[in-house]
Amino acid sequence: MRGVSMVLCYAPRRVNCPRCGVHVEAYRWAEPWARVTRALAGCVITLAQRESWQETARVYGLNWKSVATLVRRAVDYGLAQRRRQPLHWIGIDEVSRKKGHRYLTVVYDLERRVLVWVGEDRTENTLAKFFTDLGRRRCTTVQAVCMDMWAAYAKAVATHLPRAQVLFDRFHVVQHLNRAVDEVRRAEMRRLGRRERVYFKRIRFLLLKSPWNLTGQERDRLSTLVRWNARIVRAYYLKEAFQQLWLIADPTAAELHLRQWMRAAKRSRLQAFKLFVQLLESHLEGILAWTRLRLSNGALEGMNNKIKLISHRSFGFRSTRNYIAAIYHCCAKLPLPDWR
Repeated sequence: MRGVSMVLCYAPRRVNCPRCGVHVEAYRWAEPWARVTRALAGCVITLAQRESWQETARVYGLNWKSVATLVRRAVDYGLAQRRRQPLHWIGIDEVSRKKGHRYLTVVYDLERRVLVWVGEDRTENTLAKFFTDLGRRRCTTVQAVCMDMWAAYAKAVATHLPRAQVLFDRFHVVQHLNRAVDEVRRAEMRRLGRRERVYFKRIRFLLLKSPWNLTGQERDRLSTLVRWNARIVRAYYLKEAFQQLWLIADPTAAELHLRQWMRAAKRSRLQAFKLFVQLLESHLEGILAWTRLRLSNGALEGMNNKIKLISHRSFGFRSTRNYIAAIYHCCAKLPLPDWR
């Protein structure tokens, strides 16, 4: 038996006031100019937090554009109604929007673990817009900023938060370190003959993996490799020695360890590590701030994975406006309108 649909028609009363013009009767079950009732809109925005807009539209028999409109209205309401608490520790990072180096800038409250702001692109002007929206008075409450070494972000923070402590994220520092190790490995692969290369195939993640995560077979292979090649030995031991920095609690001892490590890296005759030392020297204060604050963008990296999942389940967004609205709706813990 086919389903039977019921259609209700209602004509709202209109009042023509000679002083202020025409007024239309307000009715409780729908918002002005809305195509769906308040009850249905509430169900739609709740499901849209867990499913794609297309799937949400299919469940309720709507067009996905109607779902997009409801989500944007809910986000606008949430941004206007949310409590703007003072920010003390913030994390800044970029997340890829689409191919071709298209990015979004994400600002995260590291103290309360909640998304604060999303902006298009990753330029200095993008981040400056966030600080402008934040206001001069609220900018003074920010004590620490954790971010990567992207120069545009550093300039914006230096301009708008001159008193805040800049801390370069541990994850990104280690990422540069691992690139140096991998560059040494690739240089050795280019230098070795065809027969010697056989023993060094598939060792990239073996060198980058933490020692306590290695299996017994991987330890045996790694010990054999480091005995055979002096350059890879130096790169591997330099990597492990640098990682000790994150375990040192005393700031003075941490700085001493880092400076000794940089001197050793300069004497290693490994060009990739010499370039990494130059990077450390230009960002030394922000790296050593880890020993005092112990902040990282680990929670923000987890949020970035959730943001990418929002894009993947919808097979991407053509409009940046819609993508940002979906991110706010799913990640910012905004108050939802009471559509009942």
